[in-house]
Amino acid sequence: MSSGKALKPEQLAFFSPLDGLKKENLQALARKTHVRECAAGKALFRQGDEEKRSVYLLSGTVELRDGEQVVATIRGGSDQSRNPLGAVLPRRYTAMVVANAEYIALDSDQLDLMLTWDQTGSYEVSELGGPGAEGDDWMTALLQTKAFHRIPPANIQAIFMRMERINLKEGDVVIKQGDEGDYFYVVTVGRCVVTRETPLNKEGIRLAELGVGDTFGEEALISNARRNATVTMLSNGSLMRLGKEDFRTLLNEPLLEWLETDEAEKIVADGGKWLDVRLPSEFENFHQPGAVNVPLYFIRLKLKTLDTNVPYVVCCDTGRRSSAGAFILNERGLKAYVLRGGLNALRAV
Repeated sequence: MSSGKALKPEQLAFFSPLDGLKKENLQALARKTHVRECAAGKALFRQGDEEKRSVYLLSGTVELRDGEQVVATIRGGSDQSRNPLGAVLPRRYTAMVVANAEYIALDSDQLDLMLTWDQTGSYEVSELGGPGAEGDDWMTALLQTKAFHRIPPANIQAIFMRMERINLKEGDVVIKQGDEGDYFYVVTVGRCVVTRETPLNKEGIRLAELGVGDTFGEEALISNARRNATVTMLSNGSLMRLGKEDFRTLLNEPLLEWLETDEAEKIVADGGKWLDVRLPSEFENFHQPGAVNVPLYFIRLKLKTLDTNVPYVVCCDTGRRSSAGAFILNERGLKAYVLRGGLNALRAV
């Protein structure tokens, strides 16, 4: 039952990976999250439960039990309580309250989406155009990128055939922050500006300016999240756009190679590396031996630190953030795979 207590953002920031959310997102989450109570002798969840909830203990004491055996005792406010209780699904343990508890329960899928959106917010724009994109031949600029080198020729032909041209005027909004992702865009004529609204800046912080050959909008399509920036025309111009399903089938999927656990472990054993794109607090709680931690929101800044001769198996909890990370690595010429089902699947083995 709900206790009626208001939850403060700083209380949420105690928990991992919530401590990595931007302040405005923590505030929004706090407004929607209710503190719950559970009396001693009752269970927060039971062994075998498959409900996708991330349960965090605020106060009280909970025992994780494998049958009748107590595997761990978690007390509210302790370091152990920073992480969700028994996160692997189906639940390996029963969470039995032994001293009256207060807790919160978050929808795991919604939390993962929020983390993905939050961490890709500064990187809505993919600079596929690169050097030489200033010319007016946008198609040539795209074909010269490393990303297109890995796409089957038939797919490339289909991409250009299925793209739709739209003509816009100065001041027109192409995509709006918070909207559902629907298209992948290429600038063919004119220039655009990318801005992101924050609670302290309703006009929007200027993130980037785009010209001919630059692309945008792909990360919302990959992670199935909402748009995390607004793109507005700075001049009259035109764009080519590719629909969501065509983007996934023709452009995204050829750049992503998904691996089962045994395949991923073989690549690492043969000289590859785990690349964990979760937040440092998540990484510290659990990670694969020898894994490199590069949070998703840092990945473009850290590209130069990665070895182009090493294949990377990119991982997160579910595969959502890691698929966005692997797309970025692959479009920049690195060899990256995605762990299917993420670390949750690996831990359940």
